[in-house]
Amino acid sequence: MVTGPTSGIGRAYALRLASLGYDLVLVARDQQRLDALSDELSRRFDTRSQVLRADLAEAADRDRVAARLGEGVEFLVNNAGFGLSGEFWTVDPVQLQAQLDVNVTAVLHLTRAALPPMIAAAKGSVVNVASVAGLVPGRGSTYSASKAYVVSLCEGLAGGLAGTGVRVQALCPGFVHTEFHDRAGIEKSSIPKRMWLDVEQVVAGSLRDLDADRVVSVPGAQYKVLTTVAGMIPRSLQVRMNRAMFNARNRT
Repeated sequence: MVTGPTSGIGRAYALRLASLGYDLVLVARDQQRLDALSDELSRRFDTRSQVLRADLAEAADRDRVAARLGEGVEFLVNNAGFGLSGEFWTVDPVQLQAQLDVNVTAVLHLTRAALPPMIAAAKGSVVNVASVAGLVPGRGSTYSASKAYVVSLCEGLAGGLAGTGVRVQALCPGFVHTEFHDRAGIEKSSIPKRMWLDVEQVVAGSLRDLDADRVVSVPGAQYKVLTTVAGMIPRSLQVRMNRAMFNARNRT
């Protein structure tokens, strides 16, 4: 199952998994784009896809997707998520709650639903898409906080899953060429070109790290250096450095 598969990292993951022979469950809000992706995967890779139109900000839709996971999947990619533009204190609380529900609550519930069948089968993989923002604070408020939760969740789960045959990963990309920033209304011109990654690079790095049992995957040499250095310095200095490199103003 891949959530948010109609663009960006989710689409790249769906294509890669289909190329490896997986049948897929595709979860997103846009029925037309889901159907188009399903047709493309069938045509290119001769795989079957189940389409589930769902808004993961809605409890009833999360429950439907969780119920499907309870039937069993071999690989789950929790990719759906979004950022918001505007300062925290100016954003509608309804939008803030929706962001929390998609970025955190959905990841929690869907991971919880997927694990029992995987553990019973002694086989499975869960990739929860977090962000470098979850490792190095300062790129917005609620977005960074939501991704830090995902990282901590995966790190905690990894210990409990040891020996079960089930793998878990927090995928922490930096800036990636996707629709994410345009949808959030975030200005991209100030981001240095050397900091951008391609979705194929992110997915390939994730799968390599999954095979190596790395719980936290940071694709791209530039981000490996950034997060390694950040881990060696005081947190207050991390925040100042990140603000200097990536302007977090007008970002939530």
